Amino acid sequence: MAKLYFRYGAMNSGKSTALLQAAFNYEERGQHVLLSKPAVDTKGDRSIESRLGVSREVDYLITPEADTYLQFQKIRAEHIRSNDRDVSCLLLDEAQFLTDEQVDGMLRIALLEGIPVLAYGIRTDFRTRAFPGSRRLLEVAHSLEELKTICRCGRKALFNGRRVGDRFIFDGDQVAIDGATVTYESLCGSCYLQESGGTLGYAH
Repeated sequence: MAKLYFRYGAMNSGKSTALLQAAFNYEERGQHVLLSKPAVDTKGDRSIESRLGVSREVDYLITPEADTYLQFQKIRAEHIRSNDRDVSCLLLDEAQFLTDEQVDGMLRIALLEGIPVLAYGIRTDFRTRAFPGSRRLLEVAHSLEELKTICRCGRKALFNGRRVGDRFIFDGDQVAIDGATVTYESLCGSCYLQESGGTLGYAH
């Protein structure tokens, strides 16, 4: 039985690198994969980019209103027509941006189509609140795997601090893509509390 996998970690834990490595491993064995990500993730445009400088264009983007199960069926059929080969795996980056219904569609892909789905993402936002897609994945995925990274102090990083310039902020929209004006830093619990003034984001 194919499974839905959720591989999660704080920012800069190597999620995109792990996804691209998984794609390489499948293809090295002569198997075909599809890569996708939510369209809301505008960083890299249509590409998945790792901090190691490796990038690859996705096969399709998932818009906020898309039915992920029906969309996959369509893309899969087109792939078979073009390549005369079926898909062995779906690899999904930035899975935290999916809706509950879209995650359920990913589960249907695994269960009804027999195609493993490997979803990569972060659990919580800069206020330590779960993203909808991540919460649903934690509820229904067959397999959960944490990808670890370290805080600036050397401890295991758990949280994602949002910075504007040199200042950490703890209010604003849940989604703000990493870029020129907004950056993120992975922090352990102690460093997060120090930067937030002793709260876990809710009081700001």
